[in-house]
Amino acid sequence: MLTLDLNAPMAGWCTPLDSVPDAVFAGRLMGDGVAIDPTGDTLHAPCDGVVVTIHDSRHAITLRADNGIELLMHIGIDTVALHGKGFTALVEIGAAVCAGDPLIRFDLDHLVQHASAVITPLIVTSEGLRVTPLAIGTMVAVGTPLARVTGESASAESAAPSLALQSRELVVQLAHGLHARPAATIAAALRELDADVTLSANGKQASARSVVGLLGLSLGFGDHVVATTSSGDAPMLFDRLAILLSAEAEVDAEPAQTAAAPRAASSLPENALQGVGAAPGLAIGPAFRLTRQALSLPSQGEGVAAEHARLNDALAKVQQTLRDEAGGTVSKGIATAHLALLDDPALRDAAKLRIEAGAHAGTAFHEAALAEAAQLRSSSNHRLAERADDLEDIGRRIAFAALGKEDAPANYVNGGILIAAELLPSHLLASDAQRIGGIALEGGGATSHVAILAASLGIPMVVALGKSLEQAREGMLMVVDGDGGAVLTQPDDSLIVDVAARINRRREAEDAARAAGDRPTRTADDVAIAVYANLGSVTDAEAAIREGAEGSGLLRTEFLFLERPEAPGIEEQARCYREIAETLDGRPLTIRLLDIGGDKPASYLAIPAEENPALGERGVRVLLTRPALLETQLRAILRAQQYGPIRVMVPMIVGMGELAAIRETLHRLAAEENVAPPPLGVMVETPAAALLSERLAETADFLSIGSNDLTQYTLAMDRGNPAVAATADALHPAVLRLIEATCKGAAQHDRPVGLCGGLAADPLAVPILIGLGVRSLSVPPQQVPRIKAVVSQLRLDETQALAGVALGCGTAAQVRAFARDFSEKAA
Repeated sequence: MLTLDLNAPMAGWCTPLDSVPDAVFAGRLMGDGVAIDPTGDTLHAPCDGVVVTIHDSRHAITLRADNGIELLMHIGIDTVALHGKGFTALVEIGAAVCAGDPLIRFDLDHLVQHASAVITPLIVTSEGLRVTPLAIGTMVAVGTPLARVTGESASAESAAPSLALQSRELVVQLAHGLHARPAATIAAALRELDADVTLSANGKQASARSVVGLLGLSLGFGDHVVATTSSGDAPMLFDRLAILLSAEAEVDAEPAQTAAAPRAASSLPENALQGVGAAPGLAIGPAFRLTRQALSLPSQGEGVAAEHARLNDALAKVQQTLRDEAGGTVSKGIATAHLALLDDPALRDAAKLRIEAGAHAGTAFHEAALAEAAQLRSSSNHRLAERADDLEDIGRRIAFAALGKEDAPANYVNGGILIAAELLPSHLLASDAQRIGGIALEGGGATSHVAILAASLGIPMVVALGKSLEQAREGMLMVVDGDGGAVLTQPDDSLIVDVAARINRRREAEDAARAAGDRPTRTADDVAIAVYANLGSVTDAEAAIREGAEGSGLLRTEFLFLERPEAPGIEEQARCYREIAETLDGRPLTIRLLDIGGDKPASYLAIPAEENPALGERGVRVLLTRPALLETQLRAILRAQQYGPIRVMVPMIVGMGELAAIRETLHRLAAEENVAPPPLGVMVETPAAALLSERLAETADFLSIGSNDLTQYTLAMDRGNPAVAATADALHPAVLRLIEATCKGAAQHDRPVGLCGGLAADPLAVPILIGLGVRSLSVPPQQVPRIKAVVSQLRLDETQALAGVALGCGTAAQVRAFARDFSEKAA
């Protein structure tokens, strides 16, 4: 049994850790401990030990006691922002100190005036130990007995002398900051390596093995973070972290569509509420408020052993539910993210600590999840703040499971408009929820998981309506316009008739499109426009067939290459391509060559961190500098093409030389495999490719526009940056002019042009794209019927006229206004 007696390191009022106004400390993410509200000006050693780290800002220090237990003392809250002013270190890293020795002197007056709080946590960061406070609610002097630390004897590894700590400063190059998916990837990688690394930033620390801890750091693009470890493999671990922080592995998720630009307030009726469109479509129905099942949790448990068992049972039950949900096309990504949160050791440990303090298992996990959710909601990164709902969701699920109940709202109204302050993903996954007509929320975000679910289920949704939604009454008739981002309350009779007719015409057209299966889609004047599906798995291919897709205009192959220690071989790739081709059953399959680097990392490629990954080594540039990687993938494709019509598409082309090099390799390998080479096309994702489209079409068999990247490169706006994402609209006239140039250039050599970016699934954009010359659209499987229905109602001459108007506009908002008028007249 390990024991360690800690003395007060400063004079002041001793208080529980729960009272610290910071969710990471109060939630015990770093470990258990106590806190002191200081009255003195010096931090002292609470025990004998060695100084392990001193933060550059000198506001925090870590000690290792003689028995190996590690302690963190953090003077004040958010004091890292003082950049060392008011702090003087009195010791150096590596110094041996005795209990009572002065460590850091600080200017208490300066802290009171400039820090958010001066309360100082003392944290036991070593795992598996219990802290018993001895002086809570009393004034303490330096040296007063403060707490006793107890736990099982240290393992041989922890008891052995530790290697010297090594540190490296890293830079976050993730486009959306360190959010759930890359955090889960990092944590999984460190657990797989059985390595302990601490990340420090903004005055906070977290284990790199903890998803929740990593999210609590609130790291955004360009932020600096210090990685520290005593592992003998420190250089390798730092290199791996640098790669994982350099780009985010979210290729399995469909790129979010650009939210429709809000209409000017003057153009909205008086009874309209302006929000943000989160899921497209139009709905009308009676309003009903979601009543969440009350969660009544006992404050005390029935014994530590019984509550640990109860928690384990609840975790197992919810994990199985999430695994079942992960098998569905719609909920796969969200269920997988929730599973990663449930596996997080910091969240589980925080719950276990509460259980050991006497709490019920449901109460313990729910409180731990809410503490972390509060931390994320305080983040300035809107994507991180939106993920707080995911933590609250799993907290409720576990709490209800621990009570032996189900968390299921029971008041869904068939065809009604659900109104609420917030909505959790699990509420929308309930079978009854999929019968509702539309959703209107006071809060929420257009990129939240519940918004992704609504779009996948075809439920129109408007978010960020604010407190104005409170005026809506139960039973009041409401219109949800997910395309325009508005909600109309109490529509008059003429509007009711008009909206109902438009909805019916849309539904009839979509039903007809679905019933037609994969028969070629044609406009009202008999122009063929192929509607394909974007794929990332066999499951997606199965969904595409169900929805009537005519084939696949984009198979993202990155899912085969990410989150693994080495690249897949020829046989593994060929088997996967074969399964998807066979599922499509003779329909065309367009395989995009590996688009890795930039915002999609693979640790085994060791692509160095770049200041701007989007402008660095990615796409075809990675393939041409790694010929073995390219040849393996091409051979796998060549061996799979006997199972269906396959085309190959090259990403991030900017010139003729890259296309020529890929074509030469493809033809050489086809000769060696004794097969005919498949058609080879290029992705038009840069202004360079669009402007060179006529030359590229000389040798490319087809061109496919990637509107997401083309938009950000044309407008110099990162679509993942919240500050500019709202204005990074793919219907900007400059982007449309490049699409027009691509279509005209390809037409010179009779090459077909398709579009496989998010713009293809925007009903307002479809007429413009067709008018510009695009002849195939590739969209998420669930959007296929809707887009086929839109296409079937168009006439080519009218779309060409609309395209001409759009090209003459000066802003994306003007384009959308004309497109909306066109759509409403067509409907």
